[in-house]
Amino acid sequence: MDKIDKFALINIIGIIFIFVALLLSFFLFTVKTKNKLGNSLFATFIIITAIDFSGFVAYKYIHANLNLEMFKWTISLLNMPLFYLYTLSACYANFKLKPKHLLHLIPFIIANLLLTNDFYLLDFTEKKHILDNLQEIYKVVIFHIFLEIQYVFYMIMFFLLLGKYKKIYVENYTNTHIFTYKWLFNMGIIFLVAHFFVIVKDFLKFTEYESIFIFSNIIVGTVALLVLCWFVLKALYYPELFRGIDITLKSIEETIKIPQKLEIVQLELIEKNLSNSQIATQITFLKNYMLEKEPYLEPSLTIQELANQIKMPTRELSILINHHINQHFFDFVNEYRIQKAMKILKSADQTKLTILEILYQVGFNSKSSFNTYFKKYTNLTPTDFRNT
Repeated sequence: MDKIDKFALINIIGIIFIFVALLLSFFLFTVKTKNKLGNSLFATFIIITAIDFSGFVAYKYIHANLNLEMFKWTISLLNMPLFYLYTLSACYANFKLKPKHLLHLIPFIIANLLLTNDFYLLDFTEKKHILDNLQEIYKVVIFHIFLEIQYVFYMIMFFLLLGKYKKIYVENYTNTHIFTYKWLFNMGIIFLVAHFFVIVKDFLKFTEYESIFIFSNIIVGTVALLVLCWFVLKALYYPELFRGIDITLKSIEETIKIPQKLEIVQLELIEKNLSNSQIATQITFLKNYMLEKEPYLEPSLTIQELANQIKMPTRELSILINHHINQHFFDFVNEYRIQKAMKILKSADQTKLTILEILYQVGFNSKSSFNTYFKKYTNLTPTDFRNT
């Protein structure tokens, strides 16, 4: 494949990518959903990415307007901040943009201010010389290094946020479909792999291997297009994909201030005149309520809803389950669901019920999750348990 054919292929990939990106962005901006802010942030992220790919298609036009080409470089500084803000909006149902989030724009603003005198206000010849000799300009190398530092920083923040989200989720919710966590985690892994190819591609740009650099553009463009198509399929199949948690919720460690959690909990108990016997009474009452009223049959049961039912403060119930019973709320409730399923599977009157009917009946809404937790609790699959 000669150089002209390679550029033609890059242009085709770029055109398809931009078309799909605009189509997906339009869908995200217009689809009816509770997570309007999240969709808008994700759509903006995709548009910014499409602008970066526009260089493949509009190379001649952009190269004739050098300020646009340089601005296209700096706009890449918005990608990771937008992705992180989107992650926040996906994880937290009541997330809102605040003035403090404007701090994420600082690198983009500083970069363009520095370029005002160093590039934007120069004449065409000087700009052309700079762009034709990028590998010899130390500021360009510094810019790429800063981009990598920014990327690493936001990816660390991204995975820390996901870890916190999952921890709070299992302590306060019981719905076994943690779609948000799986979707974002998979997206993060894909971004890491794709970014590796981008690093290799950018490194080749500063070498003499121009043909390899052009070929690497084809690979990066193809991977990006496949990832974007995956986004489209997810958006079409799951327009209501996300179920965010309450942004005000904290993990049990934050609630009782580890590492002094024991002392603080004991102090709180003394202040509330709660003895060990009273704690035991609360635990017994809670377990009896779970057995008699069976609130766990509601697939989307939350710790707030259970606290309202038994007329106990949410924070006190959270400490009771997560600290004194020593189980996450997620596991605490699912244990009752599994016990209920075991009774049904052992019942001679319920032999006509399928496994799928049983899992829905006891509060699960995913066969894979039901099988996983059933085997974790009994060391047997539901089918094997029924046969024994």
